[in-house]
Amino acid sequence: MQKDGGQEGDPVYHTGIMDTKSPLLTAPVTRTEPPLPHRPTVIFCLIVLYFIWGSTYLAIAIATHDFPPFTLMGLRFMVAGSLLYGWSRWQGSPSPTLPQWGSSLLVGSLLLALGNGGLAYAEQWVDTGLASLIIATTSLWAALFARLWGDPTSRREWLGMAIGLLGVGFLNLEGNLQANPGGALLLIGCAMSWALGSVWSRHLPLPGGMMSSAAQMLGGSLVLLLIGGLRGERLTHFPTGIPLLAMVYLIIFGSLVGYSAYTYLLRHVRTSLATSYSYVNPVVAVMLGIALAGEQLSSMGWLGMLVILSGVVLVVFKANPDH
Repeated sequence: MQKDGGQEGDPVYHTGIMDTKSPLLTAPVTRTEPPLPHRPTVIFCLIVLYFIWGSTYLAIAIATHDFPPFTLMGLRFMVAGSLLYGWSRWQGSPSPTLPQWGSSLLVGSLLLALGNGGLAYAEQWVDTGLASLIIATTSLWAALFARLWGDPTSRREWLGMAIGLLGVGFLNLEGNLQANPGGALLLIGCAMSWALGSVWSRHLPLPGGMMSSAAQMLGGSLVLLLIGGLRGERLTHFPTGIPLLAMVYLIIFGSLVGYSAYTYLLRHVRTSLATSYSYVNPVVAVMLGIALAGEQLSSMGWLGMLVILSGVVLVVFKANPDH
């Protein structure tokens, strides 16, 4: 799936506060105590990401039966972004400035084109449950990338990252991934790209409110459709039935609701909490894959899930929740 009703120049709500107009990779400004986010909204957004985004893995796998992967994601975000852009303008939000469009294109490319597009491409060979388990390392990579902007990494976080990567190693012993090692590497790259885009977005000049989500989706969709075109992707027939319903689900719930909730959290809470959905999504995705798609997870897969989630929990639930 920024700040609800926010305006350009609003402070970023996280430790290591930085001005949203700061140059790329600049030094942090003086810390100030930000206003508390609206707690019920934060809780609602977390629930949305925990469960809706956990179900999108299966929805993507179903939709790719009729849609080529990059074309699928490009159309998904183009439609959702256009709807959200129109709604935001109707509500009185100004159109993004040129620097804001540039930042939105960068963030959309990292999160949506490389992150989600790569995921859809990998799910052609990797089961949804296993894909979600590797993407669960997003929180670990986010903690690592946060150091580029001066956020400290505790020993607990380093331990969590090491444990999480060990869990990925266990997953690579699982039969489905042994047959598709390239898919595993691609999914790790997707998690890294999503984490980098998430952390970087907190320090870029982005539009306020829902316009931020709209601009990122529009920018990311252009890159996705360009990749699809370069790969020679074509719609051989008009999608119908369940794949078309899966596409509609991805547009409404995965993008309009989910991505907007995510950008809200990135502006209001620390990155580790905003990306904490990554340790709940695998449980939802694995259960749905087993129940609805006939997928199976071996004992090594279950062990890998346990190890990865243990590492992510160490990173997310730090000793001091404010840092």
